[in-house]
Amino acid sequence: MLNLSTKLDRRKQYTRMVLMDSLVALLQEKQISTITIKEICELADINRSTFYAHYSNQYDLLHSIEEKFIQDMMSALEQYNFSKEEEAFLIIEKILEFIANNKIICQVLLDQSTERHFQKQGTLIIKKFIFNQWIAKNTLDRHQFEYISIFVVGGSVFVIKNWLETGMKESYQEMAEIINNLINKGLSTMR
Repeated sequence: MLNLSTKLDRRKQYTRMVLMDSLVALLQEKQISTITIKEICELADINRSTFYAHYSNQYDLLHSIEEKFIQDMMSALEQYNFSKEEEAFLIIEKILEFIANNKIICQVLLDQSTERHFQKQGTLIIKKFIFNQWIAKNTLDRHQFEYISIFVVGGSVFVIKNWLETGMKESYQEMAEIINNLINKGLSTMR
């Protein structure tokens, strides 16, 4: 038998999911600054007071979507034990697999019409999983490491964004190989 709090928790989860889905749908058509609470509520088929019981505005809802996506990606990656440099390719592959499985939301979150918070958080995740072992093996100081990781991760983010925007013609495995080669061998792989 379900108790009342379980039923309420499910109702809250459902309401939040519907609101998130509605904002993602609207973000495929418009910028966040032009989306109104009224539009979100109409699409979600809920009233404004219900919206405000969960979020303060559309930016708060967007932030919740970003945080949920990041938590889900972290959970997906943390189930693997990436401890060797050779496993960097597998990390890239798992990140791209997660992105491919969540294409629409990822594309919306990477779109320039949304805040840069998501890209910064994604950069921190990639740095954590890919570069932590790499810096331990190299003689770079922390300052040099920052420049290299910004260059590599920033480039990777824009390659991923382009991959999503152009219809993901390559599989996530092929994209992992491309990114891994660019990271490890640079432009010499393009001959």
